[in-house]
Amino acid sequence: MSLAVLGGSVAAVIALTGAGSPSRTPDEGVGARASGADSSAGARTRDLRFGLSFGDTLTWMTDQELTRAMDDAEELGVRWLRVDLSWRNIQPDNPGQYLWERFDRVVDAARDRDFEVLPTLSYTPRWAAGPDCGSTSQTCPPADSGQFSGFARLAAERYAPKGVHTWEIWNEPNISHFWKPGPDAKRYARLLAETADAIRGTDPDAYLVLGGLAAVETIPSQRYVSHKTYLDALGQLGSLEHVDAISYHPYTYPLLPSMETATGTTYQDIDQSHDSLVAILKKYGKPDMPVWLTETGAPTWSTGRAADRPEDHKAAHVTPRLQAEIATDTVAAAAAKPSVDVLFWFSYKDVEPQTAQSRKAKHYGLTYYDGRRKPAFDAYRQAIDGYQKEHGQD
Repeated sequence: MSLAVLGGSVAAVIALTGAGSPSRTPDEGVGARASGADSSAGARTRDLRFGLSFGDTLTWMTDQELTRAMDDAEELGVRWLRVDLSWRNIQPDNPGQYLWERFDRVVDAARDRDFEVLPTLSYTPRWAAGPDCGSTSQTCPPADSGQFSGFARLAAERYAPKGVHTWEIWNEPNISHFWKPGPDAKRYARLLAETADAIRGTDPDAYLVLGGLAAVETIPSQRYVSHKTYLDALGQLGSLEHVDAISYHPYTYPLLPSMETATGTTYQDIDQSHDSLVAILKKYGKPDMPVWLTETGAPTWSTGRAADRPEDHKAAHVTPRLQAEIATDTVAAAAAKPSVDVLFWFSYKDVEPQTAQSRKAKHYGLTYYDGRRKPAFDAYRQAIDGYQKEHGQD
């Protein structure tokens, strides 16, 4: 869930992640590459890296707000910023229109601080949506995947010289919130293949990440397809040949990510269940493919009661204290998963004030709408700092 309006709205019930053999590995430095395997041991090596997932918010910030966001990201100690590069934002009205300046300032601000940028290529302008979806929603897939891949090619041409070489292709295509009217693995596979070819034709060093999978059970009435079923379908379609990593969104709240249950949690589904994401990747010959956790977190506001402890399953959101505990535990839980390469917290800032009408999807931030920091801000910062010191990272 990358959109500001829906970000984090699909709190998870089941998890998914995987491993496979990457053809390239993004380095700590912007746009650079590093070796990804230990040839003596025969196993892939990694240092867990950390990020912040902004959804579609940085693009619309004032210069002052953008500077503060960069300051806060720098203080947190993250190296990666995940930001929606929405096709609808760049070509909102017609195919001849290009408003690249909207995203230029985001990339330039990140480059000034030596951040890596992970653009999430997604979201369709009204003029390019298919008739089966209706043109009002930007989460309709494009009627012509070739038009989307053409947009991706132009994005790579523009931003590879600025140091952007890592791309996530769409967001949560396995749920109807982000692929209307409902998930379609074959259609996504076609869009993925064409987009991967377009980007790599422009930038042979590009590192491509599968669109982040929502951690959900298959629920036909809601048009949800479980992350495991969807990944397996993509494996059958050959889609794993087009990416270097998969992306997954294992929200666990009110549980801590490190907790285990008899029925399994979203984090257990990364590599512990018999049909885990890693197991699926192995099934399709990708045992070392990295898993990127491009969203995880917990909301601190909605209607109903807030959980202040993990056992309170009937609550709709969590207290700021429990959110901070989840932030601390998230780093430890991700570090314990050898297949996980990068961890992103969703999100930076609440996108609305706390009102009776405001939905929990808008309150996953480390900071409140007015900019005040929640306890989770310092908790995430301290957990990152502790990991980096323990592992000799700068």
